[in-house]
Amino acid sequence: MARRATRGTGTVFFSKERRRWMAQLTVGHDPKTGRPKKLTRSFPTKREAEAWRQEMALKHFRGLLAPPEAITVRDFAQSWLERKAREVRPRTLFLYREELAYALPSLEDPQAKDPLGRARLQAVNPRDIRAVIDGLLNRGLSLRTVKKVREKLNAIFEEALALELVARNPVAPVKVRGGLEQEREKPGRTLETWEIEALLAALDAHPDPRTALVLRLCLSCGLRKGEALGLQWEDIDLEKGLLYVRRTWSFDGARTAISDPKTASGRRAVPIPSKTLARLESYREWWRERLGSYPPPSFWVFPGVNGQEPLGYNTPNRALTRILKRLGLPPARVHDLRHTYGSMLLARGAPVELVSERMGHTSPSITFNNYRHMFSEERQAHIFDPEDFVAASGGGKRPEVYVFDPEDYLGPRGQA
Repeated sequence: MARRATRGTGTVFFSKERRRWMAQLTVGHDPKTGRPKKLTRSFPTKREAEAWRQEMALKHFRGLLAPPEAITVRDFAQSWLERKAREVRPRTLFLYREELAYALPSLEDPQAKDPLGRARLQAVNPRDIRAVIDGLLNRGLSLRTVKKVREKLNAIFEEALALELVARNPVAPVKVRGGLEQEREKPGRTLETWEIEALLAALDAHPDPRTALVLRLCLSCGLRKGEALGLQWEDIDLEKGLLYVRRTWSFDGARTAISDPKTASGRRAVPIPSKTLARLESYREWWRERLGSYPPPSFWVFPGVNGQEPLGYNTPNRALTRILKRLGLPPARVHDLRHTYGSMLLARGAPVELVSERMGHTSPSITFNNYRHMFSEERQAHIFDPEDFVAASGGGKRPEVYVFDPEDYLGPRGQA
């Protein structure tokens, strides 16, 4: 027989069918049907059921208990992504969806097995999130990927909490930790001196000057691939030797599009090394011979086949893969050329704040995290002996301008 507490504070009863104690609390009524909305939870003991009933009743009277809406985690995640579509770039939205799909596979395939996605939003508890996170780690996903998944789930439930759809965020207490090997995030690859030398020679001999120059700008100016492809001639000041990043050519997994830089710091001016500047001038002459005049300011620096949009988004990737394979060098991503630029600037003594500015990072802390491996190596190597310092410092001056020119770096015979 059900035990009724004071009116409005809920009920505790034993279910013969489930052979468990049930706690139930009415938290409102459906505005359309007038039927009561009830929270129900089962427990192995009467004491646990009673404790839960009292806790929920107290939250309800304080206005801290969300009504049991029928929306599922998958449906709310879908609406969250739709709202994000108005706030972030297409490529970023694609990554958000990809990361969430690891935890909510029904986002990609409605028929997929998805216990979390089909669960009612208010019914999810930290144990459910823990099970999902552990499942992803057991599948062999990298620690970084699993952290990204948890980050997006946390953002979804934080919004549900702000909208008073849930009483608490079940993701908040769940942490993602891995073993020592997992904790060591793989940094971007920095090309070795001989690799830079071989690559530069191959780029000078490449039959397509557009692709070759895109790769060279990533290496000598630290541009992201999309930033290099998004350049127009108005963004390059050949007299001052400056390059201005104002837009990016992005890909969301289905289509390409021109968009603004991801952050305000992404808009920046980058000095062009002298030898790369000379090649840009020669490249501009190459276009003058084909067009009959210099390309107009709004002309893409690296146009595609029809000239209406930039070079294909994956063209530099394929070209770099072929070049490295032909040279017998280890694989590298286009983004590793940018990483090499940052590494070499730091190796030449450039302040981390300057490197952060050149690379368009939102803060120096991001630069520090990306190049943490370099700083740890430097810490081991640096020893200050005041007598040696005085003896070696006579007349030496700190360079005022930091530019990484890969060819100057190589030295007369490719020696660093």
